[in-house]
Amino acid sequence: MNTDFVDQLYDFKKKAYKEHQLKALFFEVTSRCNARCEHCGSSCGDFMPKDEITGDEIKGVLDDVAEHYDANKIMLFITGGEPLVRKDLFELMEYATSLGFHWGMTTNGMLIDEKVVKKMEKAKMSTVSVSIDGVKELHEAFRKVPGSFEKILKGIKLMQQCPTITDLQVTTCCNKKNIDQLEDIYKIVKDLGVKDWRLIEVDPIGRAKGNNDLLLDADGYKKMFKFIIEKRRENPDMKFKYGCGHFLGNDLNIELLGNCYFCFTGYWVASVLSNGDVFGCPDIERRPELIQGNIRERKFSDIWEHEFKLYRKINRTSNSKCKKCPDWKSCLGDAFHTWDWDEKRPNFCVREIFKEDYDARDKKVKDYEELKKKLEEEKNLQIK
Repeated sequence: MNTDFVDQLYDFKKKAYKEHQLKALFFEVTSRCNARCEHCGSSCGDFMPKDEITGDEIKGVLDDVAEHYDANKIMLFITGGEPLVRKDLFELMEYATSLGFHWGMTTNGMLIDEKVVKKMEKAKMSTVSVSIDGVKELHEAFRKVPGSFEKILKGIKLMQQCPTITDLQVTTCCNKKNIDQLEDIYKIVKDLGVKDWRLIEVDPIGRAKGNNDLLLDADGYKKMFKFIIEKRRENPDMKFKYGCGHFLGNDLNIELLGNCYFCFTGYWVASVLSNGDVFGCPDIERRPELIQGNIRERKFSDIWEHEFKLYRKINRTSNSKCKKCPDWKSCLGDAFHTWDWDEKRPNFCVREIFKEDYDARDKKVKDYEELKKKLEEEKNLQIK
């Protein structure tokens, strides 16, 4: 990658960190869930927390954001837990729509029926992401809900008839257990007629942290990336997405994401958690020092404008290994959600995962630079 380009990208990021135009607001409307997934980043489950945010409190945040910003330019991403266990969800989303917000939802798909889809249409839901993590047996084992797979497929078919949904996406969490089933999952997604498929890796967060039975190794990552690239060529009518992801090297990030890597949390992205805490990306480790405030104590707009300093500084790490890395200006410590806040280093490092490949690449670059220097010296001697 051209060094001038990398420097320009770094300068852009420095400028971007100083600005904070809210574009995506995640609402974790509940931490309750009807599944107990092996990889859940927030370790949700079937319990009713005492401090769950109320409907009036959610409306208060929506009013505040709509008053201070252009609601039409902010996408609400409704998450959980499982959002559909919340009885007043669609009433709240109808209210959000009336203020000018667009909204979408991430769901495990198990509670979708005809009545739910009618409510989606009335509340003008525009996007939805449903999880399929393997063929029937593996998906149900991964999500810990026997008998759920057919319900999910039926729910997807019902939502395909909803006129307000402009983007129906299937998301697959790639891990060691399903990485060799991608072709089988592709057939399921294709047979459903879904045109948008997003593949992401299971990250070392929540229940998956330290679980080597799930976390991909170098071969697993290579299989996933190769699969995405090859399927894009094979079936250009279908979107094969990778995200939100990590720094993988500028060339691969451009090929997979269409742009260079940038973690937008605190810059474009914020979240309101199910207890009212204002946070960065909801996948980030829930540590007290990372909570920026609470909507029960301060307005969201005040927190967004005056906090998030931790997220908005470009020099996140004092780790000497990171600072000496040739990719530092492009990576900047990778994603916040896999950052080790105690060690001040990334838990995900592409150079550690693909060490042999990077060592070979660095040797080629070094050999090239030495050859170039030698040729310049010889040229100068000839001139003299």
